[in-house]
Amino acid sequence: MAEKDQNNQPIALEEVEKDNKELKEKVTLGQKYLVWLMIAVSAIAIIVIIYIFAVRNPGIKSGNEAVSQADVTLAQGNDSLALTQYQQVADKYGYDAGNRAALMAATLNYKNGNYEAALNDLKGYDPQESIVGAAAKSLEGDCYVNLKKYNEALSSYDKAIKESDDNALYTPLFMLKKATVLRELKDYAGELKVLKSIKNDYPEYAAQYRVDIDKYIARAEYQAGQSK
Repeated sequence: MAEKDQNNQPIALEEVEKDNKELKEKVTLGQKYLVWLMIAVSAIAIIVIIYIFAVRNPGIKSGNEAVSQADVTLAQGNDSLALTQYQQVADKYGYDAGNRAALMAATLNYKNGNYEAALNDLKGYDPQESIVGAAAKSLEGDCYVNLKKYNEALSSYDKAIKESDDNALYTPLFMLKKATVLRELKDYAGELKVLKSIKNDYPEYAAQYRVDIDKYIARAEYQAGQSK
């Protein structure tokens, strides 16, 4: 006997069976989508695991071994070969080894007076720690000073000062470098401002490193007054 709906109308058994069949098909289709999604997620996880153990970890190990060999070469006093090795590591490997190799290559090029090459090496360096990153920016500024690109040097020193995060040793050192560039640009008022900041904010620095900050301040005050 056929069932009746709320309006007392008969509902054909065939319609009920049809609805049940459609519902079952939708559930089955949803289950299939879920299975395919799980398969896709599993495949991605497998790819990540393969990358870590078959590519990344061996790459890190090889990079560390290569940069260690460059360190040994440098310790033996063969700077030119060490420079080549550091540059090869920086070009071939990422990770921490390649990053440190780029900074070491820049340092050696700066030492050799190859300032443009040092700047190019620094482009491949990504600072991972604030003090080392600040030192790298200071090195960049030093390169620009030697190339007489003083505005670029000021920008680099400003970044070094900011990244050094009020370090009692490095921040006033970078500020002193900035003051020197401002003096070269004959911006004596700017130089004076930086020197006074060093004296007021880092009073122990001048005494500890025998920097006659008062003499420099007096000179900058005089020349700032003369330039008005």
